[in-house]
Amino acid sequence: QVQLVESGGGLVQAGGSLRLSCAASGRTFSPYAMGWFRQAPGKEREFVAAINWSGGSVYYADSVKGRFTISRDNAKNTVYLQMNSLKPEDTAVYYCAAGSGYSPFGYYRTPFYNYWGQGTQVTVSS
Repeated sequence: QVQLVESGGGLVQAGGSLRLSCAASGRTFSPYAMGWFRQAPGKEREFVAAINWSGGSVYYADSVKGRFTISRDNAKNTVYLQMNSLKPEDTAVYYCAAGSGYSPFGYYRTPFYNYWGQGTQVTVSS
């Protein structure tokens, strides 16, 4: 089992920045690919970003490319999502997830991930 706890959400004005963190505990963190997803009210959960086990490969949704950066620190069992130039449409609950195996196509999809955090609210005001 891997337990995931997100933090760093909050209220920010459009154009501002936030840094989300996801701390993992339980089983060894480093073999897992990690992803960030988000879910706005009345909408399906959608892919935001993912990073492979080593941090050498990253993947982004088109809607956040150039604004968000995913990174990980395996020594600290933590994955980060730096969010810049935030827009009101970025408002959602953000979830981190851990998945085992290697699947660059799977990283974009929720079934790949075995473990999920409880989520952290991000609200961007206009």
